[in-house]
Amino acid sequence: MPFPQLTEADHAAFWRDGYVVKRSFFDAEEIGLLQQAIAQDEGIRSHVVALKDSLGGSTELALWNHPGDDLFGAFARCERMVGGAERLLGGEVYHYHSKLTMKRPRAGGAWDWHQDYGYWYNNGCLYPDMMSVAIAIDRATKENGCLQMIRGSHKLGRIDHGRVGGQTGADMERVNQALERMPRDYMEMAPGDVCFFHANTLHASEQNKSEHSRNVMLCCYNAAWNDPYKQHHHPGYTRLERVPDDRIKALGLTLDAGHRAFFDPERDETVEAKTQPEGTAMR
Repeated sequence: MPFPQLTEADHAAFWRDGYVVKRSFFDAEEIGLLQQAIAQDEGIRSHVVALKDSLGGSTELALWNHPGDDLFGAFARCERMVGGAERLLGGEVYHYHSKLTMKRPRAGGAWDWHQDYGYWYNNGCLYPDMMSVAIAIDRATKENGCLQMIRGSHKLGRIDHGRVGGQTGADMERVNQALERMPRDYMEMAPGDVCFFHANTLHASEQNKSEHSRNVMLCCYNAAWNDPYKQHHHPGYTRLERVPDDRIKALGLTLDAGHRAFFDPERDETVEAKTQPEGTAMR
């Protein structure tokens, strides 16, 4: 049975809406391995940090720059992910970073409205030819804080960002105007569904008010031609060696936590508080 691939219709939807959702992109066995890996990986447990939102809640995050050769790396490097990113961006991509965002039941915090390029612009990336792919590990619903997208907001270009608690948030004056003019879509997804979204697409998520966890793995890619002009905490162009789609199941619970270079968000200097426009409320 062939593995899922992006189609011409998916390409058109991505550039029209700023995102495209692919259902059952990974099957139950693949996602089951990922669920077990999160529970067993010592590196994840020892490098999780809590980032506060504007309402006082916090979301757990673990982030690493290079994909590696283990199960987590196979997800980021597999043909259907890399090939999909390259089809959407129109050429070679490399792995910018991967991360896990974890919202515990009745405790997981929100992610304030932002664009990923709101962070990455300051890392020396001249063009917004970048994207993220969100893999639903648990069922994502409105109640447990699923992703929200402002449809078509990638066409707004980069919006000013500033510090919001422990996060980076977009200028809410602009966001509120966008919400008046563009639809807000809730990315309710089943385990194994994925969402490819553009680096300028405004997105957010609310706190987890349910009895169920909401864990998501995000793999971020940069176009090879968009190699940052300065050194920063995320890597410059590094050739990405993709692997076959069946590599995920072949690896099983192969974990390499001891060699995965985790990033400490406390050292993130992407957007300093002083860059927040005077008089701008970030929520």
